[in-house]
Amino acid sequence: MNPLTLFGLIAVSLMLVFYALERRSRWYILAFAGACALGSTYGFLQGAWPFGIVEAVWSAVAIRRWWTQSQSPD
Repeated sequence: MNPLTLFGLIAVSLMLVFYALERRSRWYILAFAGACALGSTYGFLQGAWPFGIVEAVWSAVAIRRWWTQSQSPD
């Protein structure tokens, strides 16, 4: 396993874990956004730019969700 493949495996694994934990805290939503950004980076580094673009969009959606939840009163 080369370093780039390991990086991708870690990024996608973090995405899965943080997605599963999102309902526990809004901070997991932000962590999911960061993991999506890592996945996007992996996609671009690997040369799979459509994957990189989609993951970047997911990251933006998650950041928006995190921001929206931080603005709502609890």
